[in-house]
Amino acid sequence: MELNAAFDAFRARAPFVPELAIVLGSGLGQLAHCPEAAGGVSLSFTEIPGFPQQTVVGHAGKMIFCELEGRKVLLQAGRFHFYEGNPMALCTAPMRLYGRLGVKAVLHTNAAGAVNGSYQVGDLMVISDHINFQGTNPLIGPNLEPGPRFVDMTEPYDADLRRQIHAAASACGQRLQEGVYLAVTGPSFETPAEIRAFRALGADAVGMSTVPEAIVARHEGMKVAGISCLCNMAAGMLPQPLTHQEVLEAGAQSAARFEALVRRFVRGLDL
Repeated sequence: MELNAAFDAFRARAPFVPELAIVLGSGLGQLAHCPEAAGGVSLSFTEIPGFPQQTVVGHAGKMIFCELEGRKVLLQAGRFHFYEGNPMALCTAPMRLYGRLGVKAVLHTNAAGAVNGSYQVGDLMVISDHINFQGTNPLIGPNLEPGPRFVDMTEPYDADLRRQIHAAASACGQRLQEGVYLAVTGPSFETPAEIRAFRALGADAVGMSTVPEAIVARHEGMKVAGISCLCNMAAGMLPQPLTHQEVLEAGAQSAARFEALVRRFVRGLDL
């Protein structure tokens, strides 16, 4: 895709520069239907040159500029996945647009499988770090300046933003987990043997997104935070098969808690 053409179209429709972009993962898109979003400016992915139609159930495929809890934000309902056959440049293109527009921070959310046996379905997990098991890196190829050729990933998920998410959870009376997210390509779910290996590597949750976007967001100079909704116990942890439907259902059941947490976080956001 041609990034400059995509950015020109995106910038032309942007009514303001958001402080924060929020990427809404599988089953967590309810926030895109809130009253503030309904009164905002909506931009379909297909209105941006090079952006295709969404193919995954649970991903609306639009960006919404709105004011949420008194702050200017962008809600990204849906994302492009590597397993759909999309190149990494497309999977991470929204991060390029946000960075060039001047967005300061990105909150990534996703549906994930719990690898840590002490977690429960429905838990929300703040991402403290990640393991890239997707077999590639979105920064491979010519360096897109002004980002550095070799971006530092010592702290991919901003410690202060993590603290603010925990503070928001405490204010809401919610319990949060915090752990390491491991990204695979999908679209097949993992095998029990893979889950045992991932647990040995230090993973607490596993999913099929977020990591490439987080890397590119850091390359663009934005602060990054992440929250996983643990929508199932990973393969082999329970005597039952895994389905995408249960992921969507668990996400829907967590939607109210997730929205309350995000609203409180946005209300007190300190960048």
